Amino acid sequence: MWFTRKSKSDFLPQLLPKKFSYSQIRSMTKNFSTKLGNGGFGQVYEGFLKDGSRVAVKVLKEWSTQGEKEFKAEVISMAGIHHKNVIPFKGYCTSRRILIYEFMVNGSLDKWLFAEPGKERLLDWPKRYEIALGMARGLTYLHEECTQQIIHLDIKPENILLDENFSPKVTDFGLSKLVDRDKARVVTNMRGTPGYLAPEWLNFNAPVSTKVDVYSFGIVLLELICGRESFQISSSKSSEEWYLPPWASKLVAEGRGLELVDTHLNEEVEYFYQDQANRAIQTALCCIQQDPSNRPSMSRVLQMLEGVIDVPRIPTKQKTHQTADERVREELKAFTACIKKETTLRAAFDASDRSTGTSSKSSKLCDSQSRP
Repeated sequence: MWFTRKSKSDFLPQLLPKKFSYSQIRSMTKNFSTKLGNGGFGQVYEGFLKDGSRVAVKVLKEWSTQGEKEFKAEVISMAGIHHKNVIPFKGYCTSRRILIYEFMVNGSLDKWLFAEPGKERLLDWPKRYEIALGMARGLTYLHEECTQQIIHLDIKPENILLDENFSPKVTDFGLSKLVDRDKARVVTNMRGTPGYLAPEWLNFNAPVSTKVDVYSFGIVLLELICGRESFQISSSKSSEEWYLPPWASKLVAEGRGLELVDTHLNEEVEYFYQDQANRAIQTALCCIQQDPSNRPSMSRVLQMLEGVIDVPRIPTKQKTHQTADERVREELKAFTACIKKETTLRAAFDASDRSTGTSSKSSKLCDSQSRP
């Protein structure tokens, strides 16, 4: 058992949420009958606590070679966190590596920004701006106000949940990293999602800092502004529009920044929110600069969005991005290397199971439960 008072990794054990047995989890989910979606390391099911409150039950994949590490990271990260823009953590189960969170009625941000044609659920500009502010507050808390600094490492729209009032909640701490306050940077394996990875991730074993979250936030902010994914190949767009960072930088340099705004919101922004939109665009460009030392901290990002401080202008000759082709080539190269490493580890993991005859029954159980 790794939750002991003597354990060095034991982070505020007295604050840990309730521990549930597997039988209790099966009862609250009605034997995993309603699947809500897939997370990076498992599946998410609907559940109900005894008081009737609705929860999201995340079951980590048993086969993952990283599963135990991600589970510990997520529980330890969430143990002492209480902030209105971070998902409320309700409990956990160690026998099957299960995490329980408060249910968010409006789902994840990507479902609102990237809906299929004909199924759009439009967010107006004030909601989008409040979502950006809430995300910035949540990340500022994680980076600067927790007992131990927490670098999330996987900020993207899928990991931003929305409550009934569209208040954003940062979620999915499976890849997060706890960092002592006396350390500015940490060396770790590449983590995150293509399209949201800061450039420094592409240098293997390069030290990373909270600035990787700042970069990812900048990409999400651009997506909130534009209402589209950062990388989108489309026959209706020129190739230079496929990748948002260089396209945004080009339009701003030409004095056409407002052309980035989601076409559904053009009139609304033009008449009522021009200054706010320009501030958001400039802030996003500050966040996605190539050199992490040039990116602001999340607390300064929040102040920029709130209008407390001016947004510094990015020199138009400074390279703040790569072209779409350069970025795709570098990410493919980096992820190919990571996949090879994961495949090697997976093979070793499976070989160990075969040699000991301990092929997990619980893995088969979870797999069978996840099928429709």
